[in-house]
Amino acid sequence: METNILREIFFDENQHWDRFEKKHGRKIRPIVRKEVEKFRNCGNPKNGFKLFVCEGCHDVRRVPYQCKGRFCTTCSVGETEEWSRLLEHEVFQVNHRHIILTIDEGLRDVFLKHRKLLKEFMDEGARFIREYFEKKHKVNPGIIVGLHTFGSRINFNPHLHLLVTMGGMKQNGEWKTYDFLPFEMLRKQWQTIVLKLIRRLLTEEEKKEVQRLLQKAYSANGEGFYVHAPKQKGNIKAQLAYIGRYIRRPAIALGRIEEYDGQFVTFRYKDKTDGQEKTETVTVEEFIARLIRHIPDEQFKTIRYYGVYARRVKNLCKKVLSAWQKTVKRWIVKAKHVLRRRTWREKMINYAGKDPMVCPKCECYYEYKGEACLKDGQLTVAFAVCDLSRRCLERMIEDLTGVKKEKGKEKSQSITRQFPKETREERSRQICLFDVS
Repeated sequence: METNILREIFFDENQHWDRFEKKHGRKIRPIVRKEVEKFRNCGNPKNGFKLFVCEGCHDVRRVPYQCKGRFCTTCSVGETEEWSRLLEHEVFQVNHRHIILTIDEGLRDVFLKHRKLLKEFMDEGARFIREYFEKKHKVNPGIIVGLHTFGSRINFNPHLHLLVTMGGMKQNGEWKTYDFLPFEMLRKQWQTIVLKLIRRLLTEEEKKEVQRLLQKAYSANGEGFYVHAPKQKGNIKAQLAYIGRYIRRPAIALGRIEEYDGQFVTFRYKDKTDGQEKTETVTVEEFIARLIRHIPDEQFKTIRYYGVYARRVKNLCKKVLSAWQKTVKRWIVKAKHVLRRRTWREKMINYAGKDPMVCPKCECYYEYKGEACLKDGQLTVAFAVCDLSRRCLERMIEDLTGVKKEKGKEKSQSITRQFPKETREERSRQICLFDVS
């Protein structure tokens, strides 16, 4: 597995994360500790693995489990690509705009201190755009909102990225197209909405603490907060793929980290004031502090759907639009087809052009033989296709943990479990992992 520079910064011999946790223990949110620990153990076979054996040369491979954490760079990048791919097929085949809604710089710390505002912040952004379309054009648009809490310098800068249909569905099912947004008018309205949102959700005591910031944000931004929605050019599917990846991207790409010397981190960023690419060097402690701020709270959804894309009405809207498009022969909704997430094998074939289930030595296929997972904190055999596979898994567990299984100990109940017969293709679909070692 390739070296992950972020993993080095957190967990190398300098033990920066452990020192940071000891120093700022009470201030660190529980979800941050949980996600960072998942990141630390991602790909560690001591937390579970699957066993594959080549049917030709009997080469043995052990595939560790993924953590699937929200902070893990490896897992999150793969999830972003897959979500973007599915998005292309889920949304209507019409022009969309990528709308960006920001707030005053002085209000960023208000949202950092009061994270309860972030969910309502997303709701208000969607309602703001939806009401404009409903009042002006009598249509219900499709809106997907993504929350970014980070700026280019990994600073806390909450803002919204909206994927909005340019047009919407009328009550009779007709689709009406519209492609103009009055930015100047919308900016002032957005400013009012954000300031009212903060005043509405904070307590009287909390409002006293931020009143000065609210007043300054109103007077310093006479034209309102930033609202931007550039017109999209080119193929609709390509637009959606790019915007989808952008909406769900992580706080920092590993490619932006240029140097780490054990005490300082240097990374690239684009300065929005002059459009120039610059570098910044900070201490590891500062780098970690900036990065963990962007880990969302437990169960918090950073992507939400509104309008005709809202989950509770999306299927109904598709049926209504499908009936209308047949009469006018204008295809907005694709014919219904089953969408499924790609397996790890399919992703690797698409990305690298090689089948990870084909042995590089003899070009035969690897077969699934079983797996081990944690049970009550101990690594145990969860399933084995035969006694030989079980013994092989047990030896691997002994090598990893240094704990030998006692002779004569009663076999696990999992050995008597009955599993249906599967084809090689079906067995390979059980993999949803990223590394083969």
